[in-house]
Amino acid sequence: MTAELMVADAKFDPQTRTPSRLRPRRVEPLRALRALRRLIADKEDTTQVFEIMNALAGRSVRRGYEKMLEQPEGARQAYMMVELADRLHDRAWLESLPQGTVGRAYLDFIDERNLSAYGLAGESRKVADSEIEAAHPYAWYARRLRDVHDLWHVLTGYRTDALGEACVVAFSLPQTRSAGFGLIAAGVAIEAARARTGHPCARAVLQAWLRGRRAAWLPALDYEALMSVPLEQARARLGLSGPTLYDRIPVELRNSLLVAA
Repeated sequence: MTAELMVADAKFDPQTRTPSRLRPRRVEPLRALRALRRLIADKEDTTQVFEIMNALAGRSVRRGYEKMLEQPEGARQAYMMVELADRLHDRAWLESLPQGTVGRAYLDFIDERNLSAYGLAGESRKVADSEIEAAHPYAWYARRLRDVHDLWHVLTGYRTDALGEACVVAFSLPQTRSAGFGLIAAGVAIEAARARTGHPCARAVLQAWLRGRRAAWLPALDYEALMSVPLEQARARLGLSGPTLYDRIPVELRNSLLVAA
């Protein structure tokens, strides 16, 4: 789910956000399947990821937000309503963090790929019926999930090749309970199995899903505090340390899959 560097004016003034009741979304499986076909045809078409997520979101955002409120740290984050895209776009802050920390690893990650925290935000706004920028707690939670995607790459150790994206998506499924992630991950796993590469590509996606089930619940984290923690220490604390099947797959093969998010 990559997006190129976006212009700096993507920051939103809270006063400009549009009010919304954010009613429960109707599940639209046919819309999701059409978007998946377009994504298979062009794996760089990130907008189709958000089409799929919108089509299959259902009540997942509402349930996730309510789960945050049940946890002390999650409730504190919900009360503060920090816009992570704006925080993660603060280069001066990221550069002030010590080498080896989560924050510096994140900075290296986005610099290497010419990414920006505002990149995915721009892509998500292209979906016609999206209310992700609304002035509503559920919309804020949806933005939070969107904005930590690249940070979850860093924490999980998956890169931005096709297989790495699929693994982050599979990891995100049990973390968010969003069926859209499930559809994308299943699509990649099926293509990987059909390719018969001799390497455990499909099993790597399944393992990523299992890691998502076993790890700490990441949506409720205090990400501003986490950025100053040494990366390996953070991974151990969150249940994300150790080698993966993804690591065993040759780099040149990871991008040969037909689907990527």
